[in-house]
Amino acid sequence: MAKALDLEEQEQLDQIKHFWKKYGNLISWVLIVILGAYAAWNGYQYWQRDQAAKAAVLFDEVERSASAGDLARVQRSLADIKDKYAGTLFAHQASLLAAKFLSAQGKTAEAQAALKWVVGAAPEPAYRDIARLRLSALLLDAGSLDDALAQLAQPMVPSLMGLASDLKGDILSAKDQKPEALAAYKKAWDELSDIPDYRRLVEAKLNALGVDPQANSPSGNVK
Repeated sequence: MAKALDLEEQEQLDQIKHFWKKYGNLISWVLIVILGAYAAWNGYQYWQRDQAAKAAVLFDEVERSASAGDLARVQRSLADIKDKYAGTLFAHQASLLAAKFLSAQGKTAEAQAALKWVVGAAPEPAYRDIARLRLSALLLDAGSLDDALAQLAQPMVPSLMGLASDLKGDILSAKDQKPEALAAYKKAWDELSDIPDYRRLVEAKLNALGVDPQANSPSGNVK
């Protein structure tokens, strides 16, 4: 019985050796690729967390500097976070925050540049569209009406469509295009049904142009 078992085991060993001789290199390379990919994925995840943590520190610096009214520190911190951590959401949040501060400080060109950077580089559509809205508003204030309209030419994320239509109405009003402005305001009034306070503001603009949106609204007097 022992000899029979020994022969059976030897036969199994011979089969394993034959299999490994035939497929061993392939299996080894497959394992190397799998383990290498796993290690790379873990490394990438660690790198992303590390980048986000460092970017968060610089975002806090931008926020504190803006609160303190320190223009130089805001400019320096914004440049740092864009240079070192451009791929993080914190960098785009910092640019949006800095643009608001820079605009209030009269640094319109810098504010526009910060917003244009978000429009061109933001990984999240919502951040991109917020930047487009703010940039359009700055261009409107600067009298660059066609450029302001161009920022609103592409579709917005649903939550910002009403704001975009309202702003479009403002730009068209500034261009003395009353029929187009009315159409934009009516569209905004419809899209802002879930934001009654803002909707009342749009309604006031329509009333100023001689239109009562409630008159043709199926919702009656609901505001």
